[in-house]
Amino acid sequence: MNKYLEIFIEGYKGYAGYLYQEITNPSFKNYFYWLILVSLFFFVLEVVIPWRKKQQIFRKDFWLDGFYMFFNFFLFSLIIYNAASDVIVNLFNDVIKGLSGGFDLQALNPMNSWPMWLILITGFIVRDFVQWWIHRLLHKSDFLWQFHQVHHSVEEMGFAAHLRYHWMENIVYRSFEYIPLALLGIGLHDFFIIHIFTLAWGHYNHSNISVSHRVTGGILAALIGLIISQNLLDFNLIENPTMMSSLLVMGFSVLLGIFVLGPIMKYIFNSPEMHIWHHSYELPEERRFGINFGLTLSVWDYIFKTAYIPFSGKDIRLGFPGIEKFPSTFLKQNILGFNKKEYKSSDFDRINKD
Repeated sequence: MNKYLEIFIEGYKGYAGYLYQEITNPSFKNYFYWLILVSLFFFVLEVVIPWRKKQQIFRKDFWLDGFYMFFNFFLFSLIIYNAASDVIVNLFNDVIKGLSGGFDLQALNPMNSWPMWLILITGFIVRDFVQWWIHRLLHKSDFLWQFHQVHHSVEEMGFAAHLRYHWMENIVYRSFEYIPLALLGIGLHDFFIIHIFTLAWGHYNHSNISVSHRVTGGILAALIGLIISQNLLDFNLIENPTMMSSLLVMGFSVLLGIFVLGPIMKYIFNSPEMHIWHHSYELPEERRFGINFGLTLSVWDYIFKTAYIPFSGKDIRLGFPGIEKFPSTFLKQNILGFNKKEYKSSDFDRINKD
């Protein structure tokens, strides 16, 4: 027990030091400033090419969502999550070793010999698949819906709404997603590239913009082309890669993305046009437990028949029945599910529940 208490304390201190370094020492691999840059990028797009042109730039709850972004991305980890997760990681690995007679899950995992690009792709797909099921559970469970409705209390959509969610969701998501990721040897902490990519796509899904799937297909293909161009030797494609060969690979990838990937992007990746329906106030009775659960990928919704885009949802009403009684402050929203005397579950019913 002393071992895990020490790990908890060191994790708390270590993350506090890490967060201080993140803020005071900007660098290319810095989550804090990536969050700011990605957010500014989509804020500018919402100003320049808004989908809902009548929506105010500083929409309803814009600043509340801004605070949620930094709280859920950083402060919650500083307060408790990072230290607690270090304990869980070590405890889980110790249990595996004890049950298997000393098997070291991290050291002996075959993925250790895989190239980084393949580990990242595998980690991204597995993580997104697990999160899709967790997201669906948040809607299906009456208990978890009490927390998840904080995210659905958004009445005007914008990029910052991406990270408006109850702190309990951090615990639920990380608790369920850790075991399958750990079994793959990926670990609890996301790789930097996966984390930034999903952050950017999550901002995009919630943003007040609408762009052609050919554009997003070209952007995604450019990222793939960048990976290929940096690994030409490893792929045995070119014996002596040059700057010109790398640029040609990038250019060819973008063209393939625009003309080949573009037409099928909506079946693979989530988008504002799809995700707006996930936040719809009114849904058919047979879909009252939610639709379009994809976080980054939409393919799971098409596979499991939860995709629903009846028409352009640009101007649909967002929220849920009873939202007019929903608390409007950060503190009151984050004690929902615990303070039964002040808030009744019937006041904030799940979407279209009888």
